[in-house]
Amino acid sequence: MNLVDCLPSPERPTDAAPRPKKPQMNSPQHSDPIALGKSVLRIEADSITRAAERIDNDFKKAIDLLLNCTGRVVLTGVGKSGHVAKKIAATLASTGTPSFFVHPAEAGHGDLGMITAQDVVIGLSNSGESDEVVSIVSFAKRFGAQVIGICGNRKSRLGQLSDLILDSSIDREACPLGIAPTASTAVQLALGDALAMATLSARGFTAEDFAARHPLGALGRRFYLRVGDVMAPIAAVPHCEVSTPLLSGISEISKTRHGAVVVTKNNALAGIFTDSDMRRLITQHGENFSEVLRQPIGEFVTKTPKTIDVEQLASVALQIFDEQRVSRLVCVKNNQLAGLLSWHDLVHHKVT
Repeated sequence: MNLVDCLPSPERPTDAAPRPKKPQMNSPQHSDPIALGKSVLRIEADSITRAAERIDNDFKKAIDLLLNCTGRVVLTGVGKSGHVAKKIAATLASTGTPSFFVHPAEAGHGDLGMITAQDVVIGLSNSGESDEVVSIVSFAKRFGAQVIGICGNRKSRLGQLSDLILDSSIDREACPLGIAPTASTAVQLALGDALAMATLSARGFTAEDFAARHPLGALGRRFYLRVGDVMAPIAAVPHCEVSTPLLSGISEISKTRHGAVVVTKNNALAGIFTDSDMRRLITQHGENFSEVLRQPIGEFVTKTPKTIDVEQLASVALQIFDEQRVSRLVCVKNNQLAGLLSWHDLVHHKVT
């Protein structure tokens, strides 16, 4: 007999005795998602509220530092703090404080050349101990740059290197595992917004200033686009002299989609005739309309149409359309006929 045959056979699970399941760990996936979502928001909101209560004179000093900066404001951070730093840099730049982001890991490979003694560096690190952030801040200090630290530990290396500290400490993360940066990054982002908005206010930054930096956005179009940018120039608009037969004028209207013909006298504005005017004439004259078509178009125009200067904001034209219930505005430049603007032109250029 073989020795192996003498060994006892191992027990094998049967259908009657199934193999026991491994115990399941209690993980966020098994929590009530609605309750968890509310908890995350409440923890982050509470963390931001506590940060607001810690705002002190150092915050004002930080604003003064940004206002008096003759160079650029340099944001830096790594990981999630790096993503927040990029957003803060973008918000500052769009509200009147020239700013940009430098990745701390790239800084030691040449990007330190972006930082000068005239700059202010804002370093973000929840622990204040991120090696990459500490390194770039250390080198920036050697160059003579001043440093604002946004961190949760004043006694950390970043805290000790910083000229000013904005305390971003939290009691706990909103992550149910207590791991993922959530409340900490929410506080960092909120402090960055507070810096940007307080600096904006101190600069006297206006909506027009904001629009100038956002020419392709809705607000930028409202404060940046002029009537002359969106109107149809007179060369592209149907136009004729007052002596032109009405039939010829109507033929001019049909050549384009403007739905009107601008009527002139010696090249000066004499009125406007629209497709709505034509429908009214048809209703009024019925079978005799063919006789009307031979008369001069100047007899049927609106002689004092609404006008707008080409230098006016397009948003002003939108307001006129809404308030006065007109469909077209004759555009003028130095009191000379320049073009025609319709509500559809504003829609096409997304002026709302």
